[in-house]
Amino acid sequence: MSLTGTAGIDAPRTRLEAEALTERPERTERTERTKRSRRANFIKWLRKVHGWVGLWGAALGLLFGTTGFVLNHRAGPLHISAGAPQVSTLALAVPHPAPATPRELAKWLRAQTDLELPARMGRMQKEPAHAVAWGDRKSVQPEHWQMMFSSPRESVMVEYWVGNDHLTLRRNDNALLATLTNLHKGVGMSIGWVLFIDSFAGALILLSLTGVLLWTELNKRKTVGAALLIGSIVVALCVGLA
Repeated sequence: MSLTGTAGIDAPRTRLEAEALTERPERTERTERTKRSRRANFIKWLRKVHGWVGLWGAALGLLFGTTGFVLNHRAGPLHISAGAPQVSTLALAVPHPAPATPRELAKWLRAQTDLELPARMGRMQKEPAHAVAWGDRKSVQPEHWQMMFSSPRESVMVEYWVGNDHLTLRRNDNALLATLTNLHKGVGMSIGWVLFIDSFAGALILLSLTGVLLWTELNKRKTVGAALLIGSIVVALCVGLA
């Protein structure tokens, strides 16, 4: 009786333990399948992002690749000419009373509709009057103003010596290739263009990161190796520039 009773009590326990032992690897396998599925979905999404960002960067990459090639050869020994600019000079009478500051002069020039100055205001310099030597004699050089109005297609340099009754405007009209290189450098461009180029720079960074992740396929060893390699390059650049 006691043996039968003991066997009857132990049998359910044995079955429960057997079922638990059977369910444990199944649960582990389901967890692994879920992880693999999530990783596969993430890699699939990453490929789509990489492809669309690459398409966005391809068009601008053609422009910036061409103009970057010209900029790389702007000097010898393999010089490529971007085209000589057409230069014209104009002497303009200063209003009376004369502007008291460079900004007032720039505002007055903007009001002259027949000048057709580029929309963007570039650098503005003001050199105060100072003593200079002229042979054995000394003299005082008057205050000197310079300002630049620029766009990718043209630039206008304004020069004025305080006290003169006229100022000088020097206009440079760029050739087509020079205009494209100015687009590359962002010369005379608006904030919208700057942000547009920033988006291209961000696309290159995103392409690099997603490319590395796609190469590793989220494999731990490859990911750690890629991180170490990129980190080593960054450290080497920091040490080299220090």
